[in-house]
Amino acid sequence: MNPLTDLLRHGQAVWLDYIRRSLVTGGELERLVGMGLRGLTSNPAIFEKAIAGSDDYDDELEELLAGDPHMEARELYERLVFRDIRMAADILRPVYDETRGADGFVSLELSPPLVHDTGDSIAEARRFWKAVDRPNLMIKVPATPEGIPVIEALTAEGINVNVTLIFSLEQYEAAARAYIRGLERCRDPAGVSSVASFFLSRIDTVVDRRLEAVGTPEALALRGRAAVASAKAVYGRFKEVFSGGQWQALAEKGARVQRILWASTATKNPAYSDVMYVEEVIGPDTATTLPPATLHAFLDHGRVRPSLEEGVEEAAGELDALAWA
Repeated sequence: MNPLTDLLRHGQAVWLDYIRRSLVTGGELERLVGMGLRGLTSNPAIFEKAIAGSDDYDDELEELLAGDPHMEARELYERLVFRDIRMAADILRPVYDETRGADGFVSLELSPPLVHDTGDSIAEARRFWKAVDRPNLMIKVPATPEGIPVIEALTAEGINVNVTLIFSLEQYEAAARAYIRGLERCRDPAGVSSVASFFLSRIDTVVDRRLEAVGTPEALALRGRAAVASAKAVYGRFKEVFSGGQWQALAEKGARVQRILWASTATKNPAYSDVMYVEEVIGPDTATTLPPATLHAFLDHGRVRPSLEEGVEEAAGELDALAWA
């Protein structure tokens, strides 16, 4: 059985956390979509590696600079990136159409220097949205205090948002509430989608280091537990936020829940399973974004089970024990 379609049966979509020109033009992305891939995420670091680490873009760069030798680096970057994003969005457009706008998205991140600037972030998001001109684009907005109003404003305008860099329950709830407020101001709440990207392995990397500094047997026994336990807590809050009268009124207008997107799914510690952050967080109304190595590992030996709602009480106990440690 294809693990990607098996995950879909459990309510989870798989996205690819990677992009480069040859992936899009060489048929690999189309092949993965045929296998059940439902979306793609990108960020400036991924594009930096793609542009600087390959010759995929050399001809276009030469052409652009021949036309304007003084073109600024930002414009060069955007010309290359927007083209990749458009082509990837077009390949994923059948998924978007088939799911009536529920999936098939390609994510493009705002410029990192804008992370603490609400007004300029909104302006750049509008510019990106207009320039790419694809309905299955998602604008990535960080869940900083300054980013929360951006989420609300863009959602109200009907712009799809991928809220990124969420590491805590408090950040998650702030992002979810901003999405709901945006939907309440949106003319067509059925026409907009959003995901909230909760980062996994990076949490364990930081927490494990602190547990090792404590050094007691009780602390060391908790290594590798913080991320999955936090994910279960966040999923519980997701079910609370997207229920009740306020949400029901929006749902009756066709609004979709803001799915949780599990990010940072590549295992950093070689002592842990290379598919740990995929297998342990499978549940309905979620997505997971996997870098190529993790995707291939999961296709090779990943196991699918409804893990996200298993051991919820034990996870809460682990979070209490982590706080104590």
